[in-house]
Amino acid sequence: MGRRSSHTPEELRELILNVSTELIEHDGLAALSARQIARRIGYSAGTLYNVFTDLDDLILTIEQRLLDRLALRLSQVPPSADPVQHLSNLAMAYLAFTQEKPRLWNLLFEHHMPKGQAAPPAFQARMETLLNLVEHAVQPLIVPPDAARAQRTARVLWASVHGITSLATADKLSNVTPENAALLVEDLVRTYLAGLNHDSSR
Repeated sequence: MGRRSSHTPEELRELILNVSTELIEHDGLAALSARQIARRIGYSAGTLYNVFTDLDDLILTIEQRLLDRLALRLSQVPPSADPVQHLSNLAMAYLAFTQEKPRLWNLLFEHHMPKGQAAPPAFQARMETLLNLVEHAVQPLIVPPDAARAQRTARVLWASVHGITSLATADKLSNVTPENAALLVEDLVRTYLAGLNHDSSR
């Protein structure tokens, strides 16, 4: 175990995160274990728990990094004078991101916190950052302006697009339809937004 002293704490943390991410990318969450990580990095399994509280702490850190990357990707989508087109572009960027490393993306929804334990505020804040991005894009379409309705609309869109991406990344979309995910996402966004202000009583 000569490598035990060959890394600073910061380097060791990055090594664990990188190896764990690679394991998930190739084999999914089921492949992740302290023993497997330790074998890959050349340290004892106990070393892992000197850096992370437990596997949940490690997995949440990977998830938070993933959400940061997605937020960066969506923030780089060029603005459009047409709010509907902008939201469609955001949805397509989201879909493309999830399909790049589907097993890693599925981690966000396969991993569950222990019963009775909520995700930490840092994780929840990242989700809010993403939802706020969508909410900001939705606001020009809400007539008359209504902050609560914009918030709800953003979450409906997010959840709906996520449903399609989840089927696609799990390779289950063909069980529902022969159409590809991009066409479904485009149809969903445009159809939903077209009816957004149809019922003025909402």
